[in-house]
Amino acid sequence: MAKLSTQEIIDAIKEMKILEVKELVDKMKEEFGVDPNAVAVAAAPVAGAVAEEKTSATVVLKDAGATKIQVIKVIRDITGLGLMEAKKLADEGGNVKENAPMDEANDIKAKLEEAGATVELA
Repeated sequence: MAKLSTQEIIDAIKEMKILEVKELVDKMKEEFGVDPNAVAVAAAPVAGAVAEEKTSATVVLKDAGATKIQVIKVIRDITGLGLMEAKKLADEGGNVKENAPMDEANDIKAKLEEAGATVELA
């Protein structure tokens, strides 16, 4: 098996859908026993460092609410996911869009909340 370069792996991940990336991360956790959250904590800025203004955010769906069909429609419009993938995201919650510019993230949050979902920006 040929060894892939870091850039080739990143390019392959860029072509994946959000749910595929989530599945990849879960499989990596199982295979290597590494929790990405622990790495993120270790990489957090040192205390006393200057806090930067957030320029991007991840839109996280917490609950689709009572009007799940409307939320699924909005998810499909935003992400381009298929019906089954959008339904799975509405059922289970998770990241709708990662590293979106703040204006776009707020717009997505407003659309999902208007459809009846509970959303937060991370």
